[in-house]
Amino acid sequence: MKGHIVKRGKDSFSIVLSLGYDPQGKRLRKWVTVHGGKRKAQAKLAELLHQFNTGVYADPKGTVGEFIERWIIEYAKPNLSPRTTEGYESIYHVHLAAELGKVPLKALRPEHLQKYYAGRLDAGLSTTTVRHHAMLLHRVLEHALKWQLLARNPADAVTPPVVRHTEMHTLDETQADIALTEAMNTPYYALFSLALYTGMRRSELLALRWQDIDLTLAEISVSRSMHRLLTGEFIFRGTKTAKSSRTVALSPDACLVMRHHLDNEMALSSRLGVSFTNDRLVFCQWDGTPLIPSTVSQAWRRLTRGLGIQNIRFHDLRHTHATLMLKQGIHPKIVQEGLGHSSIAITLDTYSHVSPGMQRKAAEAFDQILKPLGSIRVAKTE
Repeated sequence: MKGHIVKRGKDSFSIVLSLGYDPQGKRLRKWVTVHGGKRKAQAKLAELLHQFNTGVYADPKGTVGEFIERWIIEYAKPNLSPRTTEGYESIYHVHLAAELGKVPLKALRPEHLQKYYAGRLDAGLSTTTVRHHAMLLHRVLEHALKWQLLARNPADAVTPPVVRHTEMHTLDETQADIALTEAMNTPYYALFSLALYTGMRRSELLALRWQDIDLTLAEISVSRSMHRLLTGEFIFRGTKTAKSSRTVALSPDACLVMRHHLDNEMALSSRLGVSFTNDRLVFCQWDGTPLIPSTVSQAWRRLTRGLGIQNIRFHDLRHTHATLMLKQGIHPKIVQEGLGHSSIAITLDTYSHVSPGMQRKAAEAFDQILKPLGSIRVAKTE
């Protein structure tokens, strides 16, 4: 930062600070009036320059809400995915705007954020949701710090609420069999089956093309996801992380289901005179357009409720797959790779409810290692 002094009156000087340029290329200047002699003005200029060079100078204008809106336009939309940006906009307009939007940016303190988190929890939001709000606020304020509008990030001094894990709902073996049998009477049988057999996410399943499935090698290449924005637009994008991009093995039964689904899709396309190519979506409308994600979830909800099975979401098919795999003694590393978790720690933490049964089986198996002949050794007591 550069600066100079301009004499304004007999005992008045103005310090002109050059703050660079805004995103539109407009020069940014800050004027500071100093009453007194020139030496006082020079000392003030030296102080301001020192604050800038040491990273503690800040001159925020406007409110928290105005800055968040600016951040969404200037940073989020050009750099983040449309889905992520849409989520941030929703958090701001539904929650942050009313509670923090009118607070002057320069007056924002850690206590404002702590009060906001507590208020959202009292309003019934989950700890996971409030942590998402905290992550957004920290990210936004970190940019205010980088853009030299704040001297420090108030969010650094606040601890977001600790996530409280809710009880996981999954299907047992009998319920899964009953649900898939009933699903055979719906247009979504292949989709529901593949969700259960592979543990793939809804967004990954709806983005699958036939070129991603090799029924000869019995495997699926997962490399992208599909999302529907609030505008109704469908977007396809690569998976979030390298671990999410993966190859998923198909069981013989899953292959049979998918071969039958392929035959049906090709026959339908032939009857309707619609071209069928390898880049066609595996699960789609009759004309090849994407399925609406919420429609799929609603169809699953109707099916399970009709069977008297409560509180099982479509996403719980993923949890069911992982739980059943772990119960069968499949190594957690294999389950992690199939699910696309970034680390085995996430898998172990998410499905910790399965570990007591696994530990019991491990203890019983250890017995068989030490007593292959079935003998029992009991120490004699005096």
